[in-house]
Amino acid sequence: MRITLTYGRLALLIGGMPPGLGRWLEPIQSYCLINELPPLTVIVVSDIDGMPGKGFVGADDVPEAQARVFRYDWLAMKHVPTAAEFADAVMRHPSNGIFTGDGSGEA
Repeated sequence: MRITLTYGRLALLIGGMPPGLGRWLEPIQSYCLINELPPLTVIVVSDIDGMPGKGFVGADDVPEAQARVFRYDWLAMKHVPTAAEFADAVMRHPSNGIFTGDGSGEA
C-alpha cells in the first residue's frame, strides 16, 4: 500500500504499547542490516512528527529509505526469516539506537 504505520496504530494491531515497540522492531531492523535489505522498520513512525523513533538506525535519509522499502519486492523473497534467525540477527548486530555506519553494531 506504500504507507507508513504509526507506533500507536502498530501497538493497537499487535497488542503492545508504543514505548516498548523498539525491542519488537529491533530483530527486523538487525535482520535487514545484516542481509542488506531495505530498512523495513523505517515505515513505522511517530504519531507526532511522522519520523521513526530514536532506535531506528537503518538509514540517515528517512524519505529515501522509505522509498526503497516501498519499491522493494518483499513478496519475491525466497526465504521467510524464522524467529531464530531474527534472534540471531540481534545477537550478531544489536541495532536499537546503535549505529556506526560500518556494520559492526558498536557505538
